[in-house]
Amino acid sequence: MIKVVPPNQLKDFIGQALEPTEWFKVEQDRINNFADTTLDHQFIHVDREKAGKTPFGTTIAHGYLTLSLLPHFMSQSGIIPEGVQMAVNYGLDKLRFLQPVKVNSEIRAIPKLLAVNEKAPGQYLCKVEVTVEIKNEEKPALIAETLSLFYVG
Repeated sequence: MIKVVPPNQLKDFIGQALEPTEWFKVEQDRINNFADTTLDHQFIHVDREKAGKTPFGTTIAHGYLTLSLLPHFMSQSGIIPEGVQMAVNYGLDKLRFLQPVKVNSEIRAIPKLLAVNEKAPGQYLCKVEVTVEIKNEEKPALIAETLSLFYVG
């Protein structure tokens, strides 16, 4: 669930983990479509037979596919200032891929607000740590520190 708070209360949520998102199944069709879009057809993503002979035992999602799902996850859970008219991706401060997402795995994200900076009047830069978990796995798929700039009107 998205938390909408007055801009002056954003800092009160720093360090708090927010609600996890719903689980999302990563299927082979999505992996293949991502391979077509990015022109990254490495066999570990698209060739089940060859990938089955690797330590993964099956095909895996591209790390950047998992990363590209963050906007979807952040539409389900996160924190935004009240009165937002627009939000834009500002970049990443840190990104680590910790474990591959095997085909047909389910993943979800848990966001945690790390920092808030008012860059200009009505412009709030928020740094959020997002951990993407893999169902029934101890290690997460990735941890990213995302930056979003919110324009409040």
